[in-house]
Amino acid sequence: MPYNFLHHPECYKCYYITGNSPAIIAKGGFSGLFPDSSSYAYKSVSLFSANDTTLWCDVRLTKDSVGICLPDIKLDNCTTIQYYFDKGKKTYMVNGANTSGWFSVDYSISDLAPVTLTQAIYSRTYRFDSAGLPILSVDDVVTQVQPSSLWLNIQHDAFYTQHNLNMRNYVLSLTKRVTVNYLSSPELAFLRKIAPSFNNTKTKLIFRFLDKGNKEPSTNRTYRLLLNNLKLIRTFASGILVPKSYIWPVTPDNYLLPYTSIVTDAHKAGLEIYAADFANDNLFSYNYSYDPLTECLSFIDNGLFSVDGVVTDFPITPSEAIGCFSRLNKSRVDGKPLIISNNGASGDYPDCTDLAYNKAVEDGADVIDCPVQVTQDRILICMSSVDLIEDTTVTKSPYNSRFSDIPKLKRTTGIFTFNLTWNEIQKLKPIISQPFYHLYPLERNPRNKNSGNFTKLSDFLALANKSVSGVLISIENAVFMAEQLRIDVVDAVISTLNDVGYNKTPSKVMIQSTDSSVLVKFKQLTEYKLVYKIDEVVGDAIASSVKDIEAFADAVALLKESIYAVNKLFTTKTTDLVPKLHAAGLDVYVYVLRNEFVSQPWDFLSDGTVEINAYVVGAGVDGIITDFPGTASRYKRNSCSKLGSKKPNYMLPIDAGQLLPLMAPDALPPAQAPMPVLNASDVVEPPFPQVTPKGSVGAEAPPPKAPSPSSGQQQIASLLLALPMVMLSVIHLLV
Repeated sequence: MPYNFLHHPECYKCYYITGNSPAIIAKGGFSGLFPDSSSYAYKSVSLFSANDTTLWCDVRLTKDSVGICLPDIKLDNCTTIQYYFDKGKKTYMVNGANTSGWFSVDYSISDLAPVTLTQAIYSRTYRFDSAGLPILSVDDVVTQVQPSSLWLNIQHDAFYTQHNLNMRNYVLSLTKRVTVNYLSSPELAFLRKIAPSFNNTKTKLIFRFLDKGNKEPSTNRTYRLLLNNLKLIRTFASGILVPKSYIWPVTPDNYLLPYTSIVTDAHKAGLEIYAADFANDNLFSYNYSYDPLTECLSFIDNGLFSVDGVVTDFPITPSEAIGCFSRLNKSRVDGKPLIISNNGASGDYPDCTDLAYNKAVEDGADVIDCPVQVTQDRILICMSSVDLIEDTTVTKSPYNSRFSDIPKLKRTTGIFTFNLTWNEIQKLKPIISQPFYHLYPLERNPRNKNSGNFTKLSDFLALANKSVSGVLISIENAVFMAEQLRIDVVDAVISTLNDVGYNKTPSKVMIQSTDSSVLVKFKQLTEYKLVYKIDEVVGDAIASSVKDIEAFADAVALLKESIYAVNKLFTTKTTDLVPKLHAAGLDVYVYVLRNEFVSQPWDFLSDGTVEINAYVVGAGVDGIITDFPGTASRYKRNSCSKLGSKKPNYMLPIDAGQLLPLMAPDALPPAQAPMPVLNASDVVEPPFPQVTPKGSVGAEAPPPKAPSPSSGQQQIASLLLALPMVMLSVIHLLV
């Protein structure tokens, strides 16, 4: 499903018209996190981005001709002005349209002194809005932040002229005392008028294209038409700035179309070309698998062309792309962190399907996983849930009446894998997982939401045996299966692994479970690596619990929040669990990492690579369990990984709790109760039950042993009793 980007390193020298690496332009500073154009946003760029990152300022004029940096011509969209001037709302003509709000032209710079900046995009955090961040003039930005490079964007020249303000004079006056590296405008007349003043200077004039259907105000022609006249633009500008969709257009359902020729056309016309509208928390093409770094690389490292710069709300991502992830070797990299799939590449295809597993292999997973379930006819299959309702179309099938109520498995009724035969399950369609869709409109690969075939454990192992270095078999509900259904899943899995030959290469197999009794039995019978999964957030573990784990496991899988404690999407601290488990000789795997920005605390800057780096370098985990193994695999290959103390700042792990001191006291997340501690009683389980011996072939199975079964359990029991004993006798030979 992701676009097949080509890589031709030999073309790299001709990527940029300037011969330099692409420029990174931080729009309003780090505006993806902090209020746009605030001191926090501008100053944080030097902490999280490349040293030569350019700061962008949208210039607005006050009534006393002071240029201020604000993302919107209407101050009420990005400041607290309405609380100080409650009667200041006005209606003005802006580019031919009546526009109502609060405008800078009605206030002097001193009037605006008490007004503070707020987050203009409501899907972003509001917790810095009360930090008292003042409106900054362009001079303030220069003196307080001292940017290495400055980009001024000028719009609405005619509007300011109507209010007896002269933007041209302001810019010319400013450039006598301030170095302006880039000056852009979507208004052709303004740039033409000011261009002669910048002949033989270091300031680059950039004509900014807006949406193709919009009209350029001075010519009344659409930007689509102006795009056909790049030679005209070259007479007064040295470059153009275009929305990224001009370069990589998308279909109505948000998949990439073939790239256009605009980059090549601009370069042929002698123009640099910059791409705008990059934001990690935006809804970009599904081809990018919700990975903003993949998107950025498609503009600067695709083997065919590169833009000369990108304008972004999150400058850390292009910094990573240019500094550490361009021109990477695609060869698999051994060593840590171990990349383990979560239901295959389940971020791109439905869980545990052939497509998800093949994608995980293609993306460079070291280990692919199979959560084992059992069908009615005792076939071992890979399915992310024992309840078919969660990941198949069973409710729309002829089997939609086979509901069961089994509180030991699920609080609500379900249609479980053992309610259907393997042949019946194969007639269903898979459903792609949507872990955030109940809260946010973030769909995964909708064109393939029902694509792929379900997989038997034996087929999964055959694929893995020839394509990856290892497998992880996850086993849950094994005690229930043994006691209620008289199925010994442990023995059945061991038998299937033996059939494929994994007993001869035990180092390639990991067995994972939340039930210690399952792992104890595997330890008694095999030499496989055993992973104890802790399925709740814990902040610590007492010594005896670690000692118990050490007795039966080789590794521990921890939830993300058990390593970086999180409160209201802000990290608060790093727990001591990883070093404590390492001291006991246990590897630590973190789960589940996902690309979607809503899955990450704000500290990780809406960038999955930043999150991975924090867990690998900052916390020191040994493996990553992820829905998107391609993102983690690429991380292992990054060219900055061996730089040691010379790593750039954007590849340093975040400090947990780093953002909390920047908030006003009344904006801090509420205090939390202490994190739970893992006790020995949480770890130790009764011995794995013996499965009732089977009768002779052809004999009817005795009724399952179950205390006070519910009506649903009785339904399952009667269903299973109808199966001939021959089914039970061949459990070790299945699949």
